[in-house]
Amino acid sequence: MLTAFARAFKTPDLRKKLLFTLGIMVLFRLGAHVPVPGVSFENVNLCVKEAEAAGAGAGLFGLVNMFSGGALLQLTIFALGIMPYITASIILQLLVVVIPRLEALKKEGQTGQAKITQYTRYLTVALGVLQATGLVATARSGSLFAQCSVRDQIIPDDSIFTTITMVIVMTAGTTLIMWLGELITDRGIGNGMSILMFVSIAAGFPGALWAIKQQGNLADGWIEFGVVIVCGLAMVALVVFVEQAQRRIPVQYAKRMIGRRSYGGTSTYIPLKVNQAGVIPVIFASSLLYIPALIVQFSNSQAGWANWIRTNLQEQDAPLYLITYFLLIVFFAFFYVAISFNPEEVADNMKKYGGFIPGIRAGRPTAEYLSYVLNRITWPGSLYLGLIAMVPTVALVLFNADQNFPFGGTSILIIVGVGLETVKQIESQLQQRHYEGFLR
Repeated sequence: MLTAFARAFKTPDLRKKLLFTLGIMVLFRLGAHVPVPGVSFENVNLCVKEAEAAGAGAGLFGLVNMFSGGALLQLTIFALGIMPYITASIILQLLVVVIPRLEALKKEGQTGQAKITQYTRYLTVALGVLQATGLVATARSGSLFAQCSVRDQIIPDDSIFTTITMVIVMTAGTTLIMWLGELITDRGIGNGMSILMFVSIAAGFPGALWAIKQQGNLADGWIEFGVVIVCGLAMVALVVFVEQAQRRIPVQYAKRMIGRRSYGGTSTYIPLKVNQAGVIPVIFASSLLYIPALIVQFSNSQAGWANWIRTNLQEQDAPLYLITYFLLIVFFAFFYVAISFNPEEVADNMKKYGGFIPGIRAGRPTAEYLSYVLNRITWPGSLYLGLIAMVPTVALVLFNADQNFPFGGTSILIIVGVGLETVKQIESQLQQRHYEGFLR
């Protein structure tokens, strides 16, 4: 593997792509430490330290804070991270299925996809303005750090001009992140947004692991630290195994004579991954459960319904929260697979080009067979996602590690998935030049 890295850096164009990607990653992390104008940096740091000392996580903002690499709680120019872009992309993916006009654009090829990308950018800016306004209002009300002694002095100036400036700067930061991600996609290695997501999550790993060591009681916390590392390695191995697992459906193309030349007669397969939906169901479920708790926090109501939500849908170790979270992940896994893979369309394309599955008639029987296989492999994939997402909650009980437990849930799925895809891209670049790749 080290030899492959050395060969990658010896190739001029590949070295240029790798160094460009690393440069963008460094710039992204620097921006996560530049405070927004109007924020008292000293008070923010004091509140963050008090929260860490008390063992309090990011609460409702845990998911957004993770995707921003900890920039949200520090109220920096990259506080919103890439969450607005992720949300906009998911919304557009769903709208493509619902709105015929967007579906027609998707079928137009590269031109239509460029138009959908433009719509995603506009929606990202709109969501950035909305989320930045909510974040500023939450920070000003003191709800961002509920236990902090100086939570009311995080934003000393409450004028409209300061508020507008903060919203514009945060929205501009989100737009800049989106542009940096597209630069990596065009000129670097891997998918830009995925790489930045990887960097944001990985940046929190050292601090989270050290917090587990400090909170431990056995041998000054080193035993708990070692157990977490071993469990983390086992989790990574499990995620790699399942993410690489796929059901290969054989496809045979009939031989056709056109003039004096024969075409077809080849054998291939349709790869159906066990986890076809990736990490999307976990993000969907987290976002959906985030909404009622956010409504309660903004309303600051003490009514019966608000207290019920705080007790059952806001505490991560509440039984109803766990059951609802698990069921939502399973539901969204099936939902996303249903909208992203169309068996009838695949069957029609196979029939059009003379392809068939051995033992299955072309056309409708092929579509029914693909649906049957897809449903069977989606069940273990959805249950796997639900169990992986439960790991941080188990850590909350066993290690008292709150939401900062690094191995499990959305973080480990994204880390492993992006790592595998990036390594495969570098490997393909090396194989084009007759070099050995990373995966033997």
